[in-house]
Amino acid sequence: MIENEISSKIIGAAIEVHKQLGPGLLESSYEVCLAYELSKLNLNVSTQVALPVVYKDIKLEAGYRIDILVENKVIIEVKAVDKLADIHTAQLLTYLRLRGLRLGMLINFNEVKVIDGIKRILNGY
Repeated sequence: MIENEISSKIIGAAIEVHKQLGPGLLESSYEVCLAYELSKLNLNVSTQVALPVVYKDIKLEAGYRIDILVENKVIIEVKAVDKLADIHTAQLLTYLRLRGLRLGMLINFNEVKVIDGIKRILNGY
């Protein structure tokens, strides 16, 4: 399955979660529910995936974690903030680069319409 197909399913699942829960909850609640919806779509979903930092010739287990990894191709960072900030985009781009992946999605569930809080991020390697 290609990234665009996966991202379409992610958007649909995020809309379903937001329709059921609405805004105002903790990120962890949305993360669990989104992972559940994605797994119901028969997607391979992993949550809180460890992301080591490689600096020159050393590997640092620095405690970074990917919120949701879908089909080992798309990283989802779940947010519940007033507004997505540039630092959220930078964080996701760094995660994509460290993992060697092309597509990531920021999903901010703290919106009246969740579609307004979804941002696709492409890593140009």
